[in-house]
Amino acid sequence: MDQSDQLSDYFPPPLQVGQSCFDWGKRTYVMGILNTTPDSFSDGGEFNALPTAIRRAKTMVQGGAHIIDIGGQSTRPGAKTVSLKEELERTIPVIQALRQELAIPISIDTTRVEVARQALQAGADLVNDISGATFEPEILAIAAQHRAPIILMHIRGTPQTMQNLTDYGDLIGEMKQFFTTQIDLARHYGVLPQQIILDPGIGFAKTAEQNITLLRQLPELKKLGFPLLVGPSRKSFIGKILDQPDPKQRVWGTGAACCRAIAGGADIVRVHDVEAMAQVCRVADALWR
Repeated sequence: MDQSDQLSDYFPPPLQVGQSCFDWGKRTYVMGILNTTPDSFSDGGEFNALPTAIRRAKTMVQGGAHIIDIGGQSTRPGAKTVSLKEELERTIPVIQALRQELAIPISIDTTRVEVARQALQAGADLVNDISGATFEPEILAIAAQHRAPIILMHIRGTPQTMQNLTDYGDLIGEMKQFFTTQIDLARHYGVLPQQIILDPGIGFAKTAEQNITLLRQLPELKKLGFPLLVGPSRKSFIGKILDQPDPKQRVWGTGAACCRAIAGGADIVRVHDVEAMAQVCRVADALWR
């Protein structure tokens, strides 16, 4: 029995988001990253003006993105927390403008209840919470009210503290316990099981070696029965392997990580370099699906 046969038991039902249907297991979907921030780790300041953000989103759609993920708060290690007002000003106008231009799903990358509420009202379709709903659990109620899918990511601590919290006894076992707890909480708030997506959180409270371990052991997380989103794009563990300090020079390292993720059952890859990674996904899908 090959790995794809073993994983076939864990495909969740298809998910309809606006005009898009995500038929899990049939292909890898590409989430394009749109950081409207001045301080993100690899593209800070490039797309934080409305015209450049809109152009960037359109370019990613043309390159093969299935979802655009908009974030107004950098979550790189040590990033400073911006005010609620600032995060809203960075994201809501972009969502409003893109909703008029694009038919594909828009995701709001936030941990804040109020940002999620206003983003969904402005036309966003999904919530992507890097805290896994641990910072403001009421975000789950907002997702439930809007019948919006929510991505729950594994993290320990905050972006300010997470790299000091990498002491796991059993990395995958503890991640599975975290997800089980947060899935139960999401369902308590009324989120439908088919609208939950899990993200193992590469680079969040994990060393380079632990990132490699979790990529190798994704099939264990797949057994939880939910779609998996994996975000290896330009991350520091790739830089460590390649001895490459410039995140923008980690494109093909990212491609290799995406292949490993797809072989392990990833359903969505979250990336900066959409056109290149869309090609990687098409070939990887032909090889592993």
